[in-house]
Amino acid sequence: MLKVRVIPTLLWKQFGLIKGVAFDSWRRVGPVLPAVKVYNQREVDELVLLDIVAHLSSDDPDFESIAEFGQDCFVPLTVGGGVTHIDQVQRLLRVGADKVAVNTEAYARPSFINEIANRHGAQCVVASVDVRFQEGAWRCFSHAGQQATGLDAVAWVRELEDRGAGEILITSIERDGTMQGYDLPLIEAVAQAVKVPVIASGGAGHYQHMVEAVTQAGASAVAAASMFHFTEQTPAGAKQALAAAGAPVRLPLVA
Repeated sequence: MLKVRVIPTLLWKQFGLIKGVAFDSWRRVGPVLPAVKVYNQREVDELVLLDIVAHLSSDDPDFESIAEFGQDCFVPLTVGGGVTHIDQVQRLLRVGADKVAVNTEAYARPSFINEIANRHGAQCVVASVDVRFQEGAWRCFSHAGQQATGLDAVAWVRELEDRGAGEILITSIERDGTMQGYDLPLIEAVAQAVKVPVIASGGAGHYQHMVEAVTQAGASAVAAASMFHFTEQTPAGAKQALAAAGAPVRLPLVA
């Protein structure tokens, strides 16, 4: 059985980390590299690093900074933001990324998911999907949650899986940063629609929220930012809570 993963999310804007609420009201958290070093020591399973303003520019991802972060990251690292070409994917993998998250470009050019999966394997492709609940349905938004696509989230994740995505990172925009809990019906609908792992994101505020996402909604992994940035709760504590609830997790070896 696959282990349930606990994944801190690092939202990156220019020179540092930020965090907001519902993809708005951003505030600075601190520099990226110290956070990466801290999480190395906190028994995380993976890290997700997302450049939330990269879509505003046609420039390449900041390969130099990502290489610096990658040198000090000793867990699998997913990098996303502004990825639009297969050559960028290849270079991100060379400078330290283990997986690449794709969001906005997938809407403009769905075949990009096929291209990455065919070149580098499905395990390399994390399809990031940002969702709002509107008029009785979950709708996908691109450009860091700013532009409506009109696409139904469940239909879209099925297509992403069919095109070769190895994982789905599903984020509730309304829940993001609120620490009031994940959108469990959304996560459950996505988890039931696809066979690939689903990473729950948006709303975690305490360990029980993570337990619910896994045991009730069927998430394969739980991502969080505010919970780890602004409270004393830790990834190790999250794993212990998940284990106590019967979820399979990677616990530290006891000497």
